[in-house]
This record gives sequence, C-alpha cells and structure tokens, in this order.
Amino acid sequence: MARFVHKRASEHIPEALRPALEPILEQIGSLTERIREYNRKLEAICQEHYPETELLRQVEGIGPLTALTFVLTLEDPYRFEKSRSVGAYLGLVPATDRSGERDPQKRISKEGDQMLRRLLVGSAHYILGPFGSDSDLRRHGQKIASRGAKNSKKRAAVAVARKLSVLLHRLWVTGELYDPLYNANRRQGQEAA
Repeated sequence: MARFVHKRASEHIPEALRPALEPILEQIGSLTERIREYNRKLEAICQEHYPETELLRQVEGIGPLTALTFVLTLEDPYRFEKSRSVGAYLGLVPATDRSGERDPQKRISKEGDQMLRRLLVGSAHYILGPFGSDSDLRRHGQKIASRGAKNSKKRAAVAVARKLSVLLHRLWVTGELYDPLYNANRRQGQEAA
C-alpha cells in the first residue's frame, strides 16, 4: 500500500498545487523504491549467510532486519545458559537500586545493544497493535496494558519485547516451529485432563 501512496496522491492534487507538490511526490516514490531495494538486499543476506534468521521470522512482527540484528548481536546463542538471560543482556529488565528495605520499581536498565532493543520494542508494538494476530505474546501484553496505570501501554510493550527476546533465543537454540498459542493450548490440555 505504501508503495502506491505517491501515485494515488498525485491524482487528487489540485492543478494549482501540482508544480509545488510533484517534486515532493517524486522524492517519495524514489525513497520508496530505495527502501524496497534495501529490503531485497536484507532478504538475500538472510537467506545466503544467516539461514537461522528464518527460524526467528516465524514470529509475526519479526522481519529480516530484526532477525538479522538479533543473530548478529547475540553471535553465539549457546553463550547464554538460559533464554531468560537474553532480556537482561539487551537491557529489557528493570534496573535495581536496593537500599535497606526499599526496592523501588525503576525503568529498564538499557544495557546492551540500543538498536536491537528498539527493534524488539517496535516488533512488540506491532504485536500489540491493530494488525497483530492472537498469540501468547499479545495476550501477555494486553493483560499488562489492561491494568490501566499511567504508563501501562509502555510497560506492556517493553514486557512483550523482553518475552520476545527470550522466545527468539529459544527458537534459535532449539530450532522448533513457533506455535503462537503454545501456552494457551497447553493450559487447555491440562484443564481437559
């Protein structure tokens, strides 16, 4: 849809504004084509040099850029004993500042790779947004967002990004097929038994 915006917009521009807006629409078209070309190059890099990215891209909301950045940032998935450690490595866990009996809830630590953290949070926003399909990740985020606190939607996105980092690492290590409703289906099976 985005690739045709500049073409559709030109049809609706009044004749008096055409001389001023045509160059802008041409720039938009040129940028759109360059973005498509970069996406094709990313796809080729993923397929030729990093086939493990295909495992990560099973998760809706994870594209070639996020998968490739995840693989290149972590380098070796086996250096993490537990998948849960990946969230902390990427700075997606609350920072600590314990003093005596006080243990205040702080913001995330923001340690680790900033670009990957942003990409994961962006993927989390997609999962939680109007185009995300039903999954354990979405349900987890919606549960946090429904608490209604001041920053509950932001907290939900970060929590989903943290869970997403754990899930991606797990998929990479095990090579399993991704089941978006694994936990929900498992609970239903336990209740039926």
